[in-house]
Amino acid sequence: MDQPIILLIVAAIVFILVVALGISLRINARRKGLGEDRSIDADFTGELSIDEISETVTKEREKAAGSEVPTEPASRLVRLRERLAKSNSGLGRGLLNLLSRDTLDEATWEEIEDTLILADVGVEPTAELVDTLRERVKVLGTRDPEEVRGLLREELVKLVDPTMDRELATAHTAGDPAVMLVVGVNGAGKTTTVGKIARVLVAEDKSVLLGAADTFRAAAAEQLTTWGSRVGVETVRGEEGADPASVAYAAVEQGKAEDADVVLIDTAGRLQNKVGLMDELRKVKRVATRPLGEGHDIDEVLLVLDATTGQNGMQQAKVFAEAVDITGIVLTKLDGTAKGGIVIAVQRELGVPVKLIGLGEGADDLAPFTAEGFVDALLD
Repeated sequence: MDQPIILLIVAAIVFILVVALGISLRINARRKGLGEDRSIDADFTGELSIDEISETVTKEREKAAGSEVPTEPASRLVRLRERLAKSNSGLGRGLLNLLSRDTLDEATWEEIEDTLILADVGVEPTAELVDTLRERVKVLGTRDPEEVRGLLREELVKLVDPTMDRELATAHTAGDPAVMLVVGVNGAGKTTTVGKIARVLVAEDKSVLLGAADTFRAAAAEQLTTWGSRVGVETVRGEEGADPASVAYAAVEQGKAEDADVVLIDTAGRLQNKVGLMDELRKVKRVATRPLGEGHDIDEVLLVLDATTGQNGMQQAKVFAEAVDITGIVLTKLDGTAKGGIVIAVQRELGVPVKLIGLGEGADDLAPFTAEGFVDALLD
């Protein structure tokens, strides 16, 4: 083959290789560039998304701080009735089963009596109910479950007493706030209950001011402040170890100045057998309303009772009633016991109504008490 032809072929091959190499380099460069662009875009988009989310969360938290919307009391009753039906069904269903037997002999009536006593209904109310049921079942002359249920419901509602005034005394009169004092023994969950009562009042569109007159327990004022801030309610507090009466006085004074509807005062947990502590509680009650002038007494004194304490709780209630004239009962942990009869016993013993019941740890697991709703839950 001639040398010129060979050189021409070699030159062509070299040219093709150079062109191919150039194209390859350009493609790789473009791919690399696109990869870098995509990487930058991805990183940028990711950073922006995180920032936006963080900013949104921060704004939502700031917006939500102190502005939770408590559940309406009416809607709480439906939920709490369901929970009460599950927790206290032993009492109501036990009575229904016994009363629906084909034969109601003395042994059965003794079982009915034992069921009521074990449920903390109390000896006297139990005797009254059994006597009434004996007479009415005899007249009824039937064991039909629905008719027996109706009869039992009617008598239990009477025993719980629907005529008692269970409204909280929150009337704002002549520019003065209603003053509510909450008392109870150590460990009854009193401060938490005060926070929950504040939520009930806020849900009813009341303006509330809290008074942290439990100055002995280090965390009490902080705990109450936290509860209040969640629903935009301010807490008046003093130094640790300060005179509780002075804190209560300051809270009422500020409540009047700010035209609050209700001043709700927490107090230190008391041992009912400690005379000095009970005297101090009397002082708090006596001094708190002085900013409102002569003749204005505390509007509401609520005793917080743990429903699981049974008859021991009854003894606590008696001592507090003698010391500060209890006007209402708040029964907590009613879902933690099958002894729902404590409602009947404590009302009968003190002559004051159960006004609120608690059935759980949730912030809105406190609701107004109704006789009919309570009995229906027992029998569900």
